[in-house]
Amino acid sequence: MRINRSPESQEIARLYREFDEIFHNMALRSGLSDSAFLIFYAIAELGEGCLQKDIADRYFISRQTVSSSIRVLENKGYLFLRPGKRRDMHIYLTDSGKDFLESRLYPLLVMEDEAMAAMPPGERQEFFHLFQKYLNLYRQKLNTPSSEG
Repeated sequence: MRINRSPESQEIARLYREFDEIFHNMALRSGLSDSAFLIFYAIAELGEGCLQKDIADRYFISRQTVSSSIRVLENKGYLFLRPGKRRDMHIYLTDSGKDFLESRLYPLLVMEDEAMAAMPPGERQEFFHLFQKYLNLYRQKLNTPSSEG
């Protein structure tokens, strides 16, 4: 059965999957699983000492997935944890983890920034504004009684 969807809805879904595929390929090029790659990505953005819960909240992945990926990276010698307040665990890179971040991830982050910088500032702002508006409208639709099923 085929559902008749607007071309715009089909295209946004396709673009999302394409972007996800790019991210997956970046992880593969780095020799990591998608979730382990995301941990490095998060540390690059949030800084060392960030919390597992901060990564889960910022990147919309389960805390269990974050915890599991951190254990894998810890076993590979890339990072270690230090306790914080209550049950909070802060994430820090080992020398091996810092080397990995600098040699494998930073070049990809630079390319990501360069791709964004290639867009004029006005287009970037319009892109963010419209994408956020779309997400907000989509969330509203998901929360209306007629959308539940």
